[in-house]
Amino acid sequence: MKIAVEGCCHGELDKIYDKLAELEERDNIKVDLLLCCGDFEALRNEVDLKCMAAPPKYRQMNTFYKYYSGEKKAPVLTIFIGGNHEASNHLWELGYGGWVAPNIYYLGYSGVVQFGGLRIAGLSGIYKYHDYVRGHFERPPYIGNTVRSTYHVRNFDVFKLKKMGHVDIGMSHDWPRGICHHGNTEELLRSKPFFRDEGSPPAQELLTSLRPLHWFSAHLHCRFEAKYDHRSPTGDVESTTQFLALDKCLPGRCFLEVLDIPHPADSPMELCYDPDWLVITKATANMFPSSPQRWIAPLVLDDLKDTAEKIKEIKSAFGGSFKIPENFQQTVKCHDPSQRINYHAVVRATVNLQTQEFCDKLSIPNPFVPPEHSASGAGVTELTWLGADSFDHYDQHGNQGQAPVNTNPDRINIDSDDDDITATSTSSIDSFLPLDTSETHPLTTETVDCRQRPQATDTGKIVTIKRRNASLYQSQDPDDNTDSSSLDV
Repeated sequence: MKIAVEGCCHGELDKIYDKLAELEERDNIKVDLLLCCGDFEALRNEVDLKCMAAPPKYRQMNTFYKYYSGEKKAPVLTIFIGGNHEASNHLWELGYGGWVAPNIYYLGYSGVVQFGGLRIAGLSGIYKYHDYVRGHFERPPYIGNTVRSTYHVRNFDVFKLKKMGHVDIGMSHDWPRGICHHGNTEELLRSKPFFRDEGSPPAQELLTSLRPLHWFSAHLHCRFEAKYDHRSPTGDVESTTQFLALDKCLPGRCFLEVLDIPHPADSPMELCYDPDWLVITKATANMFPSSPQRWIAPLVLDDLKDTAEKIKEIKSAFGGSFKIPENFQQTVKCHDPSQRINYHAVVRATVNLQTQEFCDKLSIPNPFVPPEHSASGAGVTELTWLGADSFDHYDQHGNQGQAPVNTNPDRINIDSDDDDITATSTSSIDSFLPLDTSETHPLTTETVDCRQRPQATDTGKIVTIKRRNASLYQSQDPDDNTDSSSLDV
């Protein structure tokens, strides 16, 4: 099966599909599936622009709206996960997954589907320790910092994915933590001299738990390959995951590649629900956390017993077929490029009938219904935003504590779009876990001290860098804030 993988989309669907057609013609192939690893930016109109976490000057409609309106149709089945630059109100409607446009499918906060006999699992968002154990309390219209926290990974979704066992393909927007130590680290540092291994512990946990044949990521705007060996307790290699991260869609960048991945020959090339994932979704639906309070995973999930019988019941409820219905329909008015953008458009939550139909078939409550559309408002938490410090802070293990102070001048907070940071121009890869003073690296035996402050440059000068100019986002990018005055040397 020919599967194309794309890094950060940033709404440039026309350019991506044009490049894909170019590769097909050049190599005389036909691509069966396109996987996009986040920052998809499924922007339908100017309301969606207001719900995307990015400085206003970087908010552009780009070309997705053409596929939403029906002006164009994706030439190949496209599956994507969310990143940290998304039309969050749009994706909120489809928290369990669904079509954002004909032939373009979103996996949801977390999701598993099948195509051609391959299991494809995805985890949307990026990891931030302080939101990891909270529920999905954010919803449109976003208040204060919720426009950012809404795309932070939650332990509830990781808990569900870990119940899957083995999958063939895994996807996350940010890299699994420590994966940089399993590839050409020197080459990575040459292209990203300010790189720090602040990858995702949940993605790393899923990588070792699900043991996929392939894992795809994006986020850091560079190409990187690695091989991660899964070992037995005796140290023998039992299987290997091929990791690939790709760049964003820009000229001269490695943002799109086509892989030939074996699949069962007798499996139809159609998009289907994964039966085990449906059982897991149904078993955890009443646990869906919709408050900002800490969610604690149960030790035992009794509803996952007698899986075969439950799959049979669910298949009957889905009409005897697990094929995902092509039931896309517009829920809001589409952007009209002939009209001026209304920057004062009001953001409102919308019920998506795809999600409602999915929940009805599974006989579970729909948690993505705003109060004004529900007689009781059940499953939706009313919230007055009190600021980030109003809630308890938790580490990635769910331990309560004080919000840690960032004393590391090399740390780059990737989702702080408009903040300045201070960095020293060192070129070693370090690992940091908040609240712990020292730790052993999850994918190596290296021990690091989180209290140690990196040294300044040889000249003793400290470099102040705009986050978007850090080498995580190459300074040559046309959409970055690049001018010589950004570097205060």
